[in-house]
Amino acid sequence: MKRAAGKPRLNDDDLELWRKVTERTEKLDLKSLFTPEIDTPAAPPDIKRARSTVGGKQPPKSRRTTTHDLAPSLPEQFRSAPVQMDRKSFTRMKRGKLRPEGRIDLHGMTLDRAHPALTGFILSSHRDGKRLVLVITGKGKARDDGGPIPVRHGVLRHQVPQWLATPPLASAVLQVTPAHISHGGGGAYYVYLRRRR
Repeated sequence: MKRAAGKPRLNDDDLELWRKVTERTEKLDLKSLFTPEIDTPAAPPDIKRARSTVGGKQPPKSRRTTTHDLAPSLPEQFRSAPVQMDRKSFTRMKRGKLRPEGRIDLHGMTLDRAHPALTGFILSSHRDGKRLVLVITGKGKARDDGGPIPVRHGVLRHQVPQWLATPPLASAVLQVTPAHISHGGGGAYYVYLRRRR
């Protein structure tokens, strides 16, 4: 008998070892592996009621709708944020009528470089008594290469408001809002600082 090319042949030691292994094994009883009473989860009571027949007919199956609690988009977050400052000044600021007293351009920086730069800028501006500063983040580039984990468009643009809302910057910041188109629009933020005490 010719053996197939490329397949290794078992030597006598391997065959002996295989015989010992097969002597100790038992055939599996597939029926004993799965017991429907134990392994199948019980249906919730409301589903059991839906399965019961009404007037001899089975009720129609309802479609399951799934809801996802997604974080609101940046524009939605800013729209829903309460106004902390004087309403008249806030309106003028949003229209680009107030002139920023300082600015920092973070766009093109990595997160690990941008965070300390922003922290230093905001704290020093607050210490100097400035009220309105401009933080430029850029709008971001589309870097999603279609991988299994989506990449956020405009990482700095999304991260800066979070940094401004957490210590140590939260104690100096009164209001954050997207800048007017004349100051960078969606790629920049107005940061209105608290008065120094």
